[in-house]
Amino acid sequence: METCEHQEQLITDIDAREFFHGALEDALQNQAIAVSGETVVYLGNLLTTFIKSDYLFEHTEDGMMLKPLAMHYQDAVEAKTLKQRFILLRRLGDVSLFISGMYSQSLNRGLVDIDYYIAMGGNAYSYLSETGKTNITDGLKVAFFELASRFTDMINVLSEVSEASNLSSNFDVLRMYELWQKTGSSRIADKLKQTGIQPVKTAMQRH
Repeated sequence: METCEHQEQLITDIDAREFFHGALEDALQNQAIAVSGETVVYLGNLLTTFIKSDYLFEHTEDGMMLKPLAMHYQDAVEAKTLKQRFILLRRLGDVSLFISGMYSQSLNRGLVDIDYYIAMGGNAYSYLSETGKTNITDGLKVAFFELASRFTDMINVLSEVSEASNLSSNFDVLRMYELWQKTGSSRIADKLKQTGIQPVKTAMQRH
């Protein structure tokens, strides 16, 4: 039974990856943006992974929550090893790019400016491209460099993919979570719990 479920998930991921690859190619062509094939593959893998809310949200003792970028950065700074710091900064870059690209309209209306996401994500990818030279493949090095230097372009590309894909379910969860953070509404909290997300107030929200 588990094998069948694993195969179904694998097939779904492959189909999604192929779909996003085509959508990315179309968006890049429409916007006259040229990047390497390695970067297109990286973006396709990122979208395939992050469309699942259980990956975008963090598993904590209190349930699943959307970790603030500042906490991602703090975790990376406090990492015990370079390998761990690399993984955490990659997570920071990926989360920043995904949310700012696929969720840009809400960011423009929100409390946190999209420039903050650009700075955090761009700096994370820049660090990875410069310090990970001996630990990563040439293709990944190229992808990190392009993501860092063309972060705003990548946001525009992902925004077009978001519109073309009509990926509403995961973003509805994000919008609910953002609204709950602002209002503390128990009704919204109950809706989030029904999706498997446990709303958890951060230290900043408690004050």
